[in-house]
Amino acid sequence: MFNNSPAGYGLITIFIHWVSAVIVIGLFALGFWMVDLTYYSSWYKTAPDIHRSVGILLLLLTTFRLLWRFIATKPAPVSTHKQWEQKSAYWAHRVIYLLMLSIMVSGILISTADGRGIWVFDWFQFPAVGELFDDQADLAGLFHQYAAYSLMGLVVIHAAGALKHHFIDKDSTLTRMFRVKR
Repeated sequence: MFNNSPAGYGLITIFIHWVSAVIVIGLFALGFWMVDLTYYSSWYKTAPDIHRSVGILLLLLTTFRLLWRFIATKPAPVSTHKQWEQKSAYWAHRVIYLLMLSIMVSGILISTADGRGIWVFDWFQFPAVGELFDDQADLAGLFHQYAAYSLMGLVVIHAAGALKHHFIDKDSTLTRMFRVKR
C-alpha cells in the first residue's frame, strides 16, 4: 500500500508527486507575483521569505523523492505505451528533476550570496554558501527565472500528456498517480 508495486504507485510516491506539483506551481505563482512588489508593499519582505522557506522544504522533499525512486519498486510501464512514449516520459522526468534541482540551487545561490543563511519559517537555518563568483545573485537570479519558465513549460506538457493518455488513449497512465494498485 505504501510502497510501489509492479502494478502501480504506492501512497508514498503518489503523495510526494502531488505535494511537489502543488508546491512547484505555487512557488512559480508566488515568484511571478513577488518580483513586481515595491518596497512599500506589506508583502515586500514576507513573500520572498515564504518563497525561500517553501523552496528549501521542497529541496528536502525532492532529495527524499530521489532516494525513494532508487529504493522503491518501479511499476511496470503501461503495456499500451509505444516505445517513443516511454523514452519521452523517461527523459521528461529526468529534465523535470534537473530543472527543479537547478532552480533550488540557484535560489540558494541568490539568497546566500551575502553570506547569510536562509531561515526556514524560523524553524531552522539553511547554511549560506557565500559568494562563489562575481555577480552571483544577479546571474543566479537570471538562471532561476528562465529555468522556472522552462519547468512550467515542461509541467504543462507533462500534464497534457497525462490527460491525452486518460481521455484519448483511455489507459491507466493518469489514474496510476491517483489510486494505489496492488
